[in-house]
Amino acid sequence: MATAAADITDHHDDHGPAKGIGRWLFSTNHKDIGTMYLLFSLVMFFVGGAMAMVIRSELAVPGLQFVDPGFFNSMTTMHALIMVFGAVMPAFVGLANWMIPLMIGAPDMALPRMNNWSFWILPVAFGILLSTLFMPGGAPASGWTMYPPLVLQTGDAFPFLIFSVHLMGISSIMGSINVIVTIINMRAPDMSLLKMPIFVWTWLITAYLLIAVMPVLAGAVTMLLTDQFFGTSFFLAAGGGDPVMFQHIFWFFGHPEVYIMILPAFGVVSEIIPTFSRKKLFGHDSMVYAASSIAFLSFIVWAHHMFTVGMPLTGQLFFMFATMLIAVPTGVKVFNWVATMWRGSMTFETPMLFALAFVFLFTIGGFSGLMLAIQPADVQYHDTYFVVAHFHYVLVPGSIFALMAGAYYWLPKWTGYYYNETLGKLHFWMSTIFVNVTFFPMHFLGLAGMPRRIPDYSTQFADFNFIASIGAMGFGLSQLIFLLVLLTAKKGAKADDRVWEGAHGLEWTVPSPAPWHTFTTPPKNRIAEESF
Repeated sequence: MATAAADITDHHDDHGPAKGIGRWLFSTNHKDIGTMYLLFSLVMFFVGGAMAMVIRSELAVPGLQFVDPGFFNSMTTMHALIMVFGAVMPAFVGLANWMIPLMIGAPDMALPRMNNWSFWILPVAFGILLSTLFMPGGAPASGWTMYPPLVLQTGDAFPFLIFSVHLMGISSIMGSINVIVTIINMRAPDMSLLKMPIFVWTWLITAYLLIAVMPVLAGAVTMLLTDQFFGTSFFLAAGGGDPVMFQHIFWFFGHPEVYIMILPAFGVVSEIIPTFSRKKLFGHDSMVYAASSIAFLSFIVWAHHMFTVGMPLTGQLFFMFATMLIAVPTGVKVFNWVATMWRGSMTFETPMLFALAFVFLFTIGGFSGLMLAIQPADVQYHDTYFVVAHFHYVLVPGSIFALMAGAYYWLPKWTGYYYNETLGKLHFWMSTIFVNVTFFPMHFLGLAGMPRRIPDYSTQFADFNFIASIGAMGFGLSQLIFLLVLLTAKKGAKADDRVWEGAHGLEWTVPSPAPWHTFTTPPKNRIAEESF
């Protein structure tokens, strides 16, 4: 193994990283940029989480306790924008930067200078967004969907909100172009498309989705900007515009965005489950086709977010059936994960535990999504806490658990040391218990009719809100254990090249920690072809 690794890695001292801050400011190395994305997303995760603590503290008991309603609405808006665009998406881009070149046998990303730029735009974008908290009129308080006319009542922060969204979109598009060019042009010579790992496939599909929909969001927010400052009336009814048109444009972006945040999670879980089941992934090609189907269908289901706007019956029926249809390829994926585990020699290290929780809890989120897909029922669920419960089950035990699974899975490859497994399992169990204590009661709040985005409520909702707030505090504190795992990551035993016994793929042929330069000569894809 060591000899093979020596053939495909470069240990020349003159090719090592620069020293000091210059290494990070000017780096074009995919591993350094991946690390910066991951650390940035971790910071944003805690910033967005602190805002969630404000929200749940206010909602713990009826009445206004800590913040005024305007600031409460700013917290809900900023929490969503930061978690979606600042935590989940950059974290998956960080995993892509780190792992895709290693998985396909490429020496680096195809466009390294653009890679550097795509990262450094992000801190600027979120610096601008967070600065709105200190502006006259306060931070945006219209919800992350930025619906007019409410968003046009934002104070001085409005143009800064629009500019920061534009910068986030530019970063995403540049990162996506890089991923596509790298995967298409820089694979190992004998790695055909259908021999690529599922994580690479899901990111290839995600990158195309991003390039297709980020300009749509950019167009929508630019139209908001011209409505506010240049006298247009795209969305202002008084001038002949239509506020519902904004919803159509936004959700044409917004629904593929949901899959942008979950497809890479599918890829991570599809790497982890075979490793800890000691089996090949069941139905590799069908997983690729299912992911492609999900991506295609995501473009034709957007108006299920809009069942209450008064669309014609024909439109309601179309979007209802199309939304139900998207459950089929998702079900294929769940079946394949379960079939992979069936009669496997399973072990339950921390990455596998998070992957199992992902499969089970994401499926719950999927079922509540099917409930929301049924138009007559959705009239009752719409804009209630049932919707909050649904999308948090998809995004927290979905995207975020998959990110944590990936972090634990690849951390020994990144650092060269095994992390503390006891702390990892404690983090898993605390997170899994508290995520359910937080979000499961919200289903019942929604079914009982509690609207979302309100800072106060009647006493009939008090008990479940108190339980949810306790769960949220517990979940937030649990993430400090994850921080401790990361801070002590280099204090464990030295990691082998193939960190996990059941791991197969090119990334496990390089030393641990992965050298700054890898695959200076194209590797053979033989490891990916090994039988289990």
